[in-house]
Amino acid sequence: MFQGKRKAVTFSYDDGITQDRRLVKILNRYGLKCTFNINGGLFGRPGALRLHDKTVAHVRMRGDEAAQVYAGHEVAAHSLDHPNLKNCTPQEVYRQVESDRQLLSALVGYPVTGFAYPGGTGCMDDAVVQAVRKTGVQYARTTTSTYRFDLPQDLFVLNPTVYHMEKEKMWALAKQFVEIDADTPQLFYIWGHAYELDTEDDWAWFEDFCAFLGGRDDIFYGTNRQVLGLE
Repeated sequence: MFQGKRKAVTFSYDDGITQDRRLVKILNRYGLKCTFNINGGLFGRPGALRLHDKTVAHVRMRGDEAAQVYAGHEVAAHSLDHPNLKNCTPQEVYRQVESDRQLLSALVGYPVTGFAYPGGTGCMDDAVVQAVRKTGVQYARTTTSTYRFDLPQDLFVLNPTVYHMEKEKMWALAKQFVEIDADTPQLFYIWGHAYELDTEDDWAWFEDFCAFLGGRDDIFYGTNRQVLGLE
């Protein structure tokens, strides 16, 4: 299933922000692969967020940096400017997704075929999903954790295994995953935002997690597109 292996790990990070540079370095250090979901209409926009009584930077990557920063990983769409798609017409959903996909494809030099719903599961419904199916996207990620390793049944309602700030749960799942002697394909799918690692100085914790999960001979490490068999 996964280049001859039965277990695979993939990461998915949203927004295309400057903290992604640090995240990429950690992932590369341990041979891990990620898909970065980017709002092409917000390139270069400054900003900050208040999380857990701390202000953290939320500065968007510049468009001319994307190909270099995310080299070796996958760039995917996240809508042009991060609206609540439930409040959009089907035509606007299509425009937000397809225009972003085409803009990003031109920047990175390969067809962008992935998508993560901006705002996650709370900002999508059946009408949104149906509109996304009509674009050039091949899969679309939600924010609903399954806490399981089953392969997805519907690639346009792609539920991840766990959100990275569910730290205790994610560690427990990682330990369970590495111990599985799989006889069927198993996928460990982790998602988040890199800026969230600034809120509690969690970069060291995240690197420990990557060191534990990476470098195992029985695990395939791929981007979302690779583990879903779309590349």
